[in-house]
Amino acid sequence: MTVQNTSEDLVLIHQVAEHNQGALSTLYDRYAGIVYAIAYKMLGSVEEAEEVVLDVFDQVWRTASKYDRSRSRVDSWLFMQARSRTLDRLRKRQRQAKVVEASTVNAPIESDTKMALPEEHVLIQERRALVQVAMAQIPPEQQQVIELAYFQGLSQSEIVKQTGLSLGTVKTRIRLGLSKLRGILDQR
Repeated sequence: MTVQNTSEDLVLIHQVAEHNQGALSTLYDRYAGIVYAIAYKMLGSVEEAEEVVLDVFDQVWRTASKYDRSRSRVDSWLFMQARSRTLDRLRKRQRQAKVVEASTVNAPIESDTKMALPEEHVLIQERRALVQVAMAQIPPEQQQVIELAYFQGLSQSEIVKQTGLSLGTVKTRIRLGLSKLRGILDQR
């Protein structure tokens, strides 16, 4: 199978691999709109789609030297990265929803629901207790951003504004904290 690349895209990727910011800017101008459209269609969120675009081009900056022209065209490579980052976010949403559901520590159990079984209430309380214990075992800086994101419902951008941390730091702390929580909870 022969992959057809435009020679200009190949030159740009080679220049990006040499950390030429102008080349990255040109690639960004050429493909950011399409990357955004892919992410927005899958996520339905302007903010998250914008973050995917930034993540993709950050990854391009870091990994352009690993691009293999025999495996895909430059545009296909970019679109696959966009799809991958978007799917990562969708999976993260699903994990977050599970964590929030299991750990809404201060949410009262609705006692007037006639459909709920007593066993369900006990299970919810047990999950909450497990999450509380696990949260106490991760570093305070990771606890802080996870509580802001999942218990207070703040976006990463809102956490940045509230804490004064950089977006990268917030993302890293959330990722590390959730990973540690998963590990702790998987051991139970």
